[in-house]
This record gives sequence, structure tokens and C-alpha cells, in this order.
Amino acid sequence: MIPGGPRNQRQMELMMRRMGMKTEPIDDVQEVIVRTRTKEHVFSQPEVTILTVQGVRTYQVVGQPEIRARGSGPSPTGSPAASTAPPAPTGPPEEDIQLVMDQAQVSREEAIEALFRAHGAPAEAIMQLLTRTR
Repeated sequence: MIPGGPRNQRQMELMMRRMGMKTEPIDDVQEVIVRTRTKEHVFSQPEVTILTVQGVRTYQVVGQPEIRARGSGPSPTGSPAASTAPPAPTGPPEEDIQLVMDQAQVSREEAIEALFRAHGAPAEAIMQLLTRTR
């Protein structure tokens, strides 16, 4: 809790809303896996919350992880983790693409390209598109 700050949940939520912060719990999460080069941190049944501050989404995972060597545990299908699972989707989130398209009045392809150039930062992508010479 913040010293001298709000003393109850309602006051905290009001203060966060004034600062442009929004929290959103994700229900029924079964598992979260954080993979490093050599390890996997596997959270079973964690509490996951999305914190949005000025358009930037941060995921908070609360739980006790099982730490294991990378590729040592079974995958959800029961086969080894190094199976031929389809790759995870890459690229900017759909919300960011739509935001850039709407704000900069550009095509989907231009919005995606700008997001890649801006390393995924929608505001930076919009600024680049709006300040380019036409």
C-alpha cells in the first residue's frame, strides 16, 4: 500500500482511473509458461491480470512456478516439448494495428510496417506515419 495513500480498494481504483490505469483480470487461466534459453517457469492455475497504463499492456502473473530444464517436461498433448507444435502467432496485436490504421488513416499493411519500425509502440508508429512527407 502507498504510505499516506488510499486506505481501501475503492479509493485505490479511483486513483488508478485518474492516472489512466486500468486492470482487467483474465479468468480460468490454466497455465502460463515463461521460457528462457535453458529453463521453463511453469505456473499452473495462476492469477493473471492485465494492467493497461497509457495504452501499454503489462501482464501480471501470480502463482508458484515449477522451474524445469527447457524441453524436459511433457507438452499438453503428452508428447515431448520439442514436438512439431505450430508456431505462436507473431506480429503486433490486432488492437494496435487497428489503432494505427484509424489514427494515421493508413492501410493495414502500412500500419503493420510502421509498428515493426516502431518496435511495437503504437504511439511511435502513429507519429512516424503522421510526420512523414507525403
